[in-house]
Amino acid sequence: MKNLLRSAVSLFVLLSLITGIAYPIMTTGIGRVLFPHQAAGSIISLNGKPVGSSLIGQNFTDPKHFWGRPSATAPQPYNGMASGGSNLGPLNPALLDAVKGRIDALKASDPSNARPIPADLVTASGSGLDPHISPEAAEYQAPRIAKARNIPIEKLNALIAQHTEARLWGIFGEPRVNVLELNLALDH
Repeated sequence: MKNLLRSAVSLFVLLSLITGIAYPIMTTGIGRVLFPHQAAGSIISLNGKPVGSSLIGQNFTDPKHFWGRPSATAPQPYNGMASGGSNLGPLNPALLDAVKGRIDALKASDPSNARPIPADLVTASGSGLDPHISPEAAEYQAPRIAKARNIPIEKLNALIAQHTEARLWGIFGEPRVNVLELNLALDH
């Protein structure tokens, strides 16, 4: 019995060292060597100061900025510690009310815009943290921003096109625009 217990404890300690210390150190080191920007959080800096991550959305509400996808995190929007969807089904009254409220807010922010509202402006992503919107969602907002900043809409459309990321390897995902990067380009 004593030998069995000694073997079990030894195996537990060995596996704890391998999976709890050696493996995390090894994968972190490989990540930092092969993908240094991503391993450091994909932080975007402006004038040497961090302004956000290209991987996590931010809550832009100023009419002069592009707005991102709604966040499903609580208690604050885009909370990286609370990543996860709302788990509300498509027929859930709470989801329907939230989407209706978002539609009303978008219409109130630009009453003259009669274009259909892209779905990604009124629904949260699966993580609740998505930093990207579709090019259509950015183009939908362009008239509001052009009016608020008193700049030609063609300039905004060119900026959107410049910041549109293609599908990964030409086949995975959809074209997308990083809202933080687009707003930083807009401000400078």
